[in-house]
Amino acid sequence: MKLNRKALAGAIALSLIAVGGATAAYAGPLTGSSSSSSGGGSSSSEDAQLKKLYAEAVAEGGKLTIYAGGDKPDQQDYLRDAFVKAFPKIKVNDIVDFSKNHDARVDNQIDERKVVADVVQLQTVDDFPRWKQEGSLLKYKPVGWDKVFHQVKDKDGYYTGVFFYAFANVTATKLGDGAPVEAKDFLKPEYKNKLVFTYPNDDDAVLYYFKQLTDAYGFGYLKQLLAQNPKFVRGTQDSADAVTNGDYEAAFGTAANLTAAPGDTAKFSVPAKSPWVAWPQTAAILKDAPHKAAAKLYLSWVLSKKAQQNDIYTWSARNDVAAPAGYKGIFDYKNMNPLGLTGFLSDRTALDRYKARINLYVGDPQGVNPADPKGDLGLYPGAF
Repeated sequence: MKLNRKALAGAIALSLIAVGGATAAYAGPLTGSSSSSSGGGSSSSEDAQLKKLYAEAVAEGGKLTIYAGGDKPDQQDYLRDAFVKAFPKIKVNDIVDFSKNHDARVDNQIDERKVVADVVQLQTVDDFPRWKQEGSLLKYKPVGWDKVFHQVKDKDGYYTGVFFYAFANVTATKLGDGAPVEAKDFLKPEYKNKLVFTYPNDDDAVLYYFKQLTDAYGFGYLKQLLAQNPKFVRGTQDSADAVTNGDYEAAFGTAANLTAAPGDTAKFSVPAKSPWVAWPQTAAILKDAPHKAAAKLYLSWVLSKKAQQNDIYTWSARNDVAAPAGYKGIFDYKNMNPLGLTGFLSDRTALDRYKARINLYVGDPQGVNPADPKGDLGLYPGAF
């Protein structure tokens, strides 16, 4: 069975916090900013606003192009399908690729004044303050703005986290209670030749996972892990699928359904002591987006209380939506800082230095881009 990312359990927290991969302390109450132009959290109020936005999007032409960070072409289908079900007159081109490819693509479109993307929804948090400073983003505070955690939105309304993604353990359910949970469990002799990982030098969130592990346990830990003869693959979906399909027994630094269903062959878990990674996936509307009304509708829908409760299948960006069943609130884990990835991404010099060192251990990523296996996305995918 293939794990879908609707539990994704693939940026943001929009202050630049401690760099170099260190976990920064959380500061401030878990409340949304009081600054809002579109307001409250009542479902009836939000429904009315969405109805108005829908009419405007249809009048505009009913088209929308989203550039979404990920590593499989169909990874965001669940979200696109839920949006189209709610707004059937909108035709959506949802283009998935590594965020590091999409941001370069967006920079090129902006420079050429040939913008195709309406919404960018990416892992690369460092791009959003830059795009704001360069005047490339549209100022817009979506429905539910005042309920979004203030830590994950731009105070001026140019970009916002829309939900939290998480990378932690994916292990075969057949292992039962013996499945590895903490980082050092993966060093047990019984897991030799049975581990699979995403190349950390190919995905910055996975790289941050490894950075935290080597900060905590030293590069000696990495050497011991590599002595287990793990398999490395491109993309977090492929590492999770390798466990699901029974080819390998365990992985960390990847995602799966937050709650295993009957018959699932793999399960997702978070360690209690060793570090893991979660971050708010951030979205914004480009200032020169061809379909601004549809883009506003999408951002308002995805941040609406109904969508956050029913359609994202992960931790909400809103402070009035409960954590997924069986999990703590996203800011309540002592061994995971959901803003930590922001600092790591914001110091590109330190990041590249660490990536180069990791490259010595794991080698260059091998294989085609799993989000673009045919290599045909090009410069302007999703154009109508």
